[in-house]
Amino acid sequence: SLITGFLGSGKTTVINGLLRHRTIEPTAIIVNEFGEIGIDHDLVESSTDDTVMLRGGCLCCGVRGDLAETLTDLFFRRERAQIPAFTRVLIESSGLADPAPVLQTLIAERAIAHRYRLESVIATVDALNGTATLASRHEAVKQVSVSDRVVLTKTDLAPARAERSLRARLGRLNPAAPVITAV
Repeated sequence: SLITGFLGSGKTTVINGLLRHRTIEPTAIIVNEFGEIGIDHDLVESSTDDTVMLRGGCLCCGVRGDLAETLTDLFFRRERAQIPAFTRVLIESSGLADPAPVLQTLIAERAIAHRYRLESVIATVDALNGTATLASRHEAVKQVSVSDRVVLTKTDLAPARAERSLRARLGRLNPAAPVITAV
């Protein structure tokens, strides 16, 4: 699954919440911005240069180069039992990323498409700043437009009227994507 969303929209917070509740194990998590990842220290068991081992069998690695190389490396490391087995991969994209090249890699690269199946594209949208972000940043519009579902974050902080307006905009951008609320 690809998790996308504009800067500050809550991608890492959503992943941390899933990790705390053990709802996504065994999972490999690939983070585009490894140096800035906010994986909580209490979730980390061990670390190497490019991989952080998380409690419960999940692992997190950073994309230092090409996504296809990272996915291929993870696959073969799992096959050689150099890392724990995982059954799914979450890819957290950069907040400024256009999701199209990532999706192209996942769907069109033979070595990747042969070993992995794209299950979903999830976009996080900040209920406080989402309306302004969608109005000014084409990346945010693309992120929502290609998603299978939208996670609306920070709804506890946003006025109800602003949230309703944002939900209407999300519905116009991607009428097929359900909007899930995350507080």
